[in-house]
This record gives sequence, C-alpha cells and structure tokens, in this order.
Amino acid sequence: MLIESYGKEFAADAEAAAPAVFAKTPLGETAAEILEMIRCYAGDGMVFYGQGDLVNAVASFAYGYGWLDAGMFLGYLYGRCTRTVPEITDRIPDVLLDHLIEKTNRYQRMFSSALEDIVVLPDSETRMYSAAQHTNTIAISTFTEGIRFFTAGNPVAALVSFSYGYGWLDCGVRAGLFGIVGNRHLFTI
Repeated sequence: MLIESYGKEFAADAEAAAPAVFAKTPLGETAAEILEMIRCYAGDGMVFYGQGDLVNAVASFAYGYGWLDAGMFLGYLYGRCTRTVPEITDRIPDVLLDHLIEKTNRYQRMFSSALEDIVVLPDSETRMYSAAQHTNTIAISTFTEGIRFFTAGNPVAALVSFSYGYGWLDCGVRAGLFGIVGNRHLFTI
C-alpha cells in the first residue's frame, strides 16, 4: 500500500468513526477523547505527508489506526476496524533514511518501556480484564513483529508495527484498562 493511500484511507475511517456510547457519561467522555486522538493523528499525518515527511506521516497513520481499532474493539466507537498492519510499498527517499532509522529505534525503545510501565487494572473475573489481556496481547505481538521486521531490514514495516501497537496500548491506558507504574510521559494521559 502506498503511504498516500494509507493516509487517505485512515482519514476517511477517522472521519466516519462515531461514538458508540452516550455523551455526557464517563464512557461517552472517554469515547470523545479517543475520537479526538484519532482525528488529530489523521490530521497530523496528512500535514506531515504534505510536507514530504513520509516517516512521521506513516507513524501518525499507524498510531491513529491503533487507537481506532482499539476504540472499536472496546466498544467506545463505531466504524471500520482494520486490526491489521498494512504492508507499505512506498520507498522512503534516501534523504529520509536516517530519520526513519532514528524514529524506528526511538519508537522501539519507547514502546518497550511502555509495555513494562503498565499493570492491568480490572479484576480478573471481569470482562474488562479479558479486554485488557487482549489489548496487551495485540501490543506485545506488534512489538515482536516490529522487531522481526527491523531485524530483517524493513524499518518502514517495523515503524508501522511499533506505532500501531503503541496506539492500542495508549488507548487502553486512556480507557482505564491499565495503570501506569513507570514513566507517565510515555502515554497521552
């Protein structure tokens, strides 16, 4: 998939997403926050793309899709859920390769720390506990996949995987599935 196509698809999906819970309730307010994050990342990604910053564009789109898919999985939003990480076929220009490697390494470090800096909050006998476990599984699997891509010499796929999974984890924190026991700056709380 081309980065431009990925961005346009994400922007359309972000715009079409809607709260699935009543406004003016704690769940409704959380849904509004999740939707705001998704739409901000769609807008930021398109700005980055327009400026020729393909690295930040693809990271923004993937991170936002992580929020969108997690928000729909948790029942906060209606919309089109992908739950997949696309293969980006665009070639990143040589002038951006250092930026790509730096950002991918940074996201790997931040995502690794974020995974270590949370604890599951819901009681193990509740539905929200299983939701937290699923969200954590998505995060860990995309982190592992990102490392595999990076080791195989595909930093674009690695960045997409890290960004997407980190979006899931961050949304889970915002939704109250996880408590932060380490660096709060790793999350958009």
